[in-house]
Amino acid sequence: MTTRPLTQDDPLDDFEHRDIILLGRKQRVYTMGSGPAVIVMTEMPGISPHVARFARWVRDAGFTVYMPHIFGKDGAVPRMPGAVFTMIGGCISRQFRAFQSNESSPATRWLRALAAQAHKECGGRGVGAIGMCFTGNFALSMMLEPSVLAPVLAQPSLPLNNPAGMHIAPDELAAVKARMEAEDLTVLAYRFEGDTYCKAARFAAYEDALGDRFIGRVLPDAAANPDSPMKNPHSVVTIHLIDEVGQPTVEARDEILEFFHMRLSD
Repeated sequence: MTTRPLTQDDPLDDFEHRDIILLGRKQRVYTMGSGPAVIVMTEMPGISPHVARFARWVRDAGFTVYMPHIFGKDGAVPRMPGAVFTMIGGCISRQFRAFQSNESSPATRWLRALAAQAHKECGGRGVGAIGMCFTGNFALSMMLEPSVLAPVLAQPSLPLNNPAGMHIAPDELAAVKARMEAEDLTVLAYRFEGDTYCKAARFAAYEDALGDRFIGRVLPDAAANPDSPMKNPHSVVTIHLIDEVGQPTVEARDEILEFFHMRLSD
């Protein structure tokens, strides 16, 4: 993979820029690669160079990446005060319901439709999905779409006001669990031990709800990149990843890619 500077805005010029209309709504989606589809959902405050780097790793692993615009300025390095305004906008948006426990974000309906279209376009056994931070929980709700076989929750942070809350409606959670049992599926989840946005109580709630279908990985805080501008250890596969062999964050990235291979490849 060609190395791109993570401290400069990324033009995303190696992605195809598509405007996809689903459920009556048009949304920009960045696509690249070949093979089974994986939906990469950005963390706050948008598709940063670090998020784009992760998407390229997914492509290089043999998948077609679908990376939708969800919020923020695509390709931009997070900067103040713009990043703060984006986060405030996300918190008050009806599409996300960021403070609601036991509710699902309406945004997941469009994302499920995108997964269905991606499966039609790419074929294979099914579709993978990874959400990060603000979108971390979305990958679980996306399992209501039958094509989604490999959900990954990276530091799921909603609801923001309830560390033990789950950002999914009870009936949807029950349907997802029933599907997991019927099809022998699992969900992978990652967090840093001391993360103040995704605490141990959230993983405990998912473990209680899903049993051994929920596979939670907790990384030590010392594994987070100390040079990250965000001092709270949080973003496992983006800004807090240390891109060196043997690092726990790189091992987490590789486990995610292997999970996609196991579930999606023929």
